Amino acid sequence: MKPLKDFTIPFVGLKIGKHHFEYKVEQEFFKHFEYEDFKDVNIIVNVDLEKKSTLLELHFKISGWVNVNCDLTNEPYNQNIKDEFDLVVNFGDEYNDEHIDILIIPHGTYEINIQQYIYELIILAVPAKRIHPGVKDGTLDSDILKKLEELSPKLKENKENKEDIDPRWNTLKKLLTDK
Repeated sequence: MKPLKDFTIPFVGLKIGKHHFEYKVEQEFFKHFEYEDFKDVNIIVNVDLEKKSTLLELHFKISGWVNVNCDLTNEPYNQNIKDEFDLVVNFGDEYNDEHIDILIIPHGTYEINIQQYIYELIILAVPAKRIHPGVKDGTLDSDILKKLEELSPKLKENKENKEDIDPRWNTLKKLLTDK
């Protein structure tokens, strides 16, 4: 996959200290990864890079929303997301990304592409079970919800339950009260 140029940070020209980068992630970003679960995306990514003499520390902070379909009603809604992630970039003999929060890049590398980390951070920030807020508070008016309500089993009232009891049980109940 070809890296997106916008998400490449050339750190070799930066002074030692803290640097701030801000990115706006939209639907085009996910088309690049061929990820189609989101209908629309509006996320702000803030990356604080602290350059030290022997390593780089990156702090990712995302906030915004993604438009997804509800798992219960299939109605689209905007799911707010917010998350943070820290990454340490160290220099070594060869590229190694086996650890979640440590990246080792070869000596002589002058830039780092962070698109994969942003992609994974956003995907993992979305809840596994997506439920429309209108389902939780009962304000969503949906055909699917009406059909689910119609097909759900109804609980009988206590009065009806008493009438349905087999009369033989009443005789057995007398044994308990006739002491």
